[in-house]
Amino acid sequence: MLNPNFIYVGIALNLLGFISYVNDTIKGKIQPNRVSFFLWSIPPIITFFAELNQGVGFQAIMPLSVGLIPFFVFLATFINKKSYAKIQKLDIICAFFSILGIILWYITNNGNIAIMFSILADAAAYVPTLVKSYNKPQTESAWPWLAAGSSGFITLLTIKNSNFANITFPLYYLIINVLVYVLVQYKIGILFKKKNTITKKVK
Repeated sequence: MLNPNFIYVGIALNLLGFISYVNDTIKGKIQPNRVSFFLWSIPPIITFFAELNQGVGFQAIMPLSVGLIPFFVFLATFINKKSYAKIQKLDIICAFFSILGIILWYITNNGNIAIMFSILADAAAYVPTLVKSYNKPQTESAWPWLAAGSSGFITLLTIKNSNFANITFPLYYLIINVLVYVLVQYKIGILFKKKNTITKKVK
């Protein structure tokens, strides 16, 4: 188990990754999904307050930082209007489910239920970016997502008591960000489409 202060290392890595991400957004090098980043700024902050309510210690700082960082990316998409993906039907559907998760959190008084619904809301917001990362990996930058995932991994290593409130959000955050990283870094969607094209030509 790592010293709890290592959480700040994870937060720093996450911050460095998304400073680079904001810079690339402003320059128009990448096209963040505006809906995803706006919605991502809400559930983690909810998780922060829910975890505090459940007695989580230093580890609660991680979801707070996770909520603040995407909000700055969201703002950056307005600086360069060419740097964001246009809103489509999928974005609207996922936004609906994300907001629904937030509402369900609000009407519950149980901290663990609040954490669960905030994660579901956050995951719904990931869907448009996951789809875009699969179809158009060139519109993303890979390493900031790996840096974000490392924040969740380091947080997990600092946990003394492995209970639902402590481990659920950092574990989820690790998995979902590594998934985006893999899709972008290895261009899984493009490779899969090329493989299907070659297979069809052979047939």
